[in-house]
Amino acid sequence: MKRASSLSTRRLFAGAPVLAALAVLCLAATAQPPVQTGAGHRFACTDYSGNKVFLVGADGKVEWEYATGTCNDLWALPNGNLLFNTGHGVLEVDRDKKTVFSYESKSEVYACQRLENGNTFVGECNAGRLIEVDPAGAVVFELRILPEGKDGGHAYMRNARKLANGNYLVCLYAEEVVREYDPKGAVVAEIPAAGGPHSAVRLDNGHTLVACGDMKKEAWFFEVDRDGKVVWKITHDELPGISLKFLTGFHRLPNGNTVLSNWVGHGEFGKAPHIIEVTPDKKVVWTFQDHATMKTVSSVQVLDVPGNPLKGEVLH
Repeated sequence: MKRASSLSTRRLFAGAPVLAALAVLCLAATAQPPVQTGAGHRFACTDYSGNKVFLVGADGKVEWEYATGTCNDLWALPNGNLLFNTGHGVLEVDRDKKTVFSYESKSEVYACQRLENGNTFVGECNAGRLIEVDPAGAVVFELRILPEGKDGGHAYMRNARKLANGNYLVCLYAEEVVREYDPKGAVVAEIPAAGGPHSAVRLDNGHTLVACGDMKKEAWFFEVDRDGKVVWKITHDELPGISLKFLTGFHRLPNGNTVLSNWVGHGEFGKAPHIIEVTPDKKVVWTFQDHATMKTVSSVQVLDVPGNPLKGEVLH
């Protein structure tokens, strides 16, 4: 009996290194990636699927959050308030979470922007309607890019912006094109955007930045000049070790870097960073991913760089 017991003991200890190795492998397989790589930024962001907006410190920790609807677009205003869409409207709240401005729509809403005159621009997706709303909530301007009564559907329009020249830059996701309209509705420019444009911004030099994402996970981001020629781009598989799932919001920084929000919905939860900063030569200098707190980041505004969003100096 003693010999058999001794043999069993030797077998048990002989198997211990194997068990230990398996345990290490299991831990490695379940280990979460770091919340940040590189030097972090203080930023504001939306969580479309989590129905929240956040303020996050440069250390990657949430400083403030607000529960809302399916928020897709966000502005951190100079007075410290946050302006964002709520799925079927637009809301401005202060840091005490008190409502300062509210607009409700029957249409899905994915775009908002505070204008220099204090009015708020709103893009109504289903209605195909671009409107400006005064602080009291009254519509003071309307431009229909769809006939009245026609429903463009959930995928018709995403982000849109009023430009400094008075025109409107609109991401028509379902049509895979970005169009610039004058205030009377005439198309003055058109930029093809394969896969569906989510966000577009006009730079001071006349170039336009466009973020695209599609159901094939072939997201890409590109910059075109005044003539519509692509002068810079990042495709879904260009960044080593990072998968671009569905590019949504972005922020071009004063140093030329671009901060991208990488939407990880449609079954891709937790499979890629939420936010990625890349240099003009496509080097990744910062990533952020807090999958325990956020589901799908769809808009980002970096807060530790100079600029005034009302003057177009902070772009996203």
